Amino acid sequence: MEGLLHELKEKYEHVKLGGGAKRIEKEHAKGKLTARERIDYLRDKNTDFLEVGAFVADGMYEEEGGCPSGGVVTGIGYVSGRMCMIVANDATVKAGAWFPMTAKKNLRAQEIAMENQIPAIYLVDSAGVFLPMQNEIFPDKEHFGRQFRNNAKMSAMGIIQVAAIMGSCVAGGAYLPIMSDEAMIVDKTGSIFLAGSYLVKSAIGETIDNETLGGATTHCEISGVTDNKYDTDQDCLDAIRKIFDKIGHNPTAGFDRVESHKSGLTGDELIGSFPTERVKPYDMLQIVKGLVDAGDFDEYKEDYGKTLICGTARIDGWAVGIVANQRKIVKTAKGEMQMGGVIYSDSADKAARFIMNCNQRKIPLVFLQDVSGFMVGSKAEHGGIIKDGAKMVNAMANSVVPKFTFILGNSYGAGNYAMCGKAYDPRLIYSWPTAQMAVMSGAAAANTLLQIKVAGLKKKGREITPEDEKELLDEITSKYNEELSPFYAASRLWVDGVIDPRETRKVISMGIEAANHAPITERFNVGVIQT
Repeated sequence: MEGLLHELKEKYEHVKLGGGAKRIEKEHAKGKLTARERIDYLRDKNTDFLEVGAFVADGMYEEEGGCPSGGVVTGIGYVSGRMCMIVANDATVKAGAWFPMTAKKNLRAQEIAMENQIPAIYLVDSAGVFLPMQNEIFPDKEHFGRQFRNNAKMSAMGIIQVAAIMGSCVAGGAYLPIMSDEAMIVDKTGSIFLAGSYLVKSAIGETIDNETLGGATTHCEISGVTDNKYDTDQDCLDAIRKIFDKIGHNPTAGFDRVESHKSGLTGDELIGSFPTERVKPYDMLQIVKGLVDAGDFDEYKEDYGKTLICGTARIDGWAVGIVANQRKIVKTAKGEMQMGGVIYSDSADKAARFIMNCNQRKIPLVFLQDVSGFMVGSKAEHGGIIKDGAKMVNAMANSVVPKFTFILGNSYGAGNYAMCGKAYDPRLIYSWPTAQMAVMSGAAAANTLLQIKVAGLKKKGREITPEDEKELLDEITSKYNEELSPFYAASRLWVDGVIDPRETRKVISMGIEAANHAPITERFNVGVIQT
């Protein structure tokens, strides 16, 4: 685990450099702060910041020179005591240009703000769409244009949006700050226009410099596009703090919170109690008790459906309902042995009922995944595993209380779905460095893929020796294992990030605090359930 955590720390330190030390120096030479420096200056001192999508685009776009963190920094922080979603373009990465994953990450940030009804702050410094990949970012529903649709929808929902133009703001991207409630601009470094001076010259033959075309003086004194101009990044960020210092308060969802207590295990004890070997059994109940306040956990149906642990507890004072995969082998009252990490009919049935109870009682749900999937075979099928699994998926999918998902170990197949994978709208979803996500385990998938590959080669008349098979298996296994990595998932935003297990309580606490800004207005209704 220490090795995995060291890798995590090293990768994050690399990501924080954005486009590299030289690009950072260039921004400083212009009198500008970097995206991360802006966020650090803006947010309240000695408060937590929950970064979303730090590892987006990790290992992607290498032929284009890479795009660390998707060229944008996003996360939940506190400004003048108010919890906000902060989005800051990183101009050290391709001048803040939008790659396909940049768009996906921006939309995820807006989605979090919309779901939790928290204000959004945009620190704009972007050259616009990365033209060589415009076909992958421009026209589709979840592409670049969706952010402006979200601007409009968020405004209609009463969600506060404030923008600062702190560098380039070009073409369609110009609408983002101007569709916000208030748009400020930094003098001499900030500029905003639908087309820059070169394009204007090409399109209509007019010769004009960018500052006259769309600088701070132009838009604050002539066009009225922006509201106020400021001499420095710091002055502009101070102005945002003053805006948020005077915002009124909205009703809350009413999630229960009492005084926080230390968790049942220290951080070091927690990581020491979790095995990194994916086939090694362990008692998930100890991990649960290690995460919750004072180790106090009120288990639901303790002696039934034992491969899923369900129960209520508090995390940093917040009441939570926990659904976790038990990874040790358990024994039913009838003497049947059940494999850890597998969902059986009885455990799915139990979890469905527990999830319904949490919705009835307005208790947020936390899912701790280390799941191989649902039980298979004639006994399971004849016992109705599909309908019991469907019952659990139905209750979970229709939940109106906020859901938070953590992938601790395995996350395979339909088990990922039932345990509130990304497709089921968790408010936040994070992985531990030990996580693996795929349709099935590496060994099982590699052997299956090998059989398909060998059959295809034999059809073409090629003779396959045992040596050929081993070489093919090694090649397939290597590729599949790379795709199992939590960083592979994080780079594509299948999860919001990879975290040190010791950060889990912070993520849950900040997640519920954010969710508490959005009162529940929808009635819990599971529709038709297979019985």
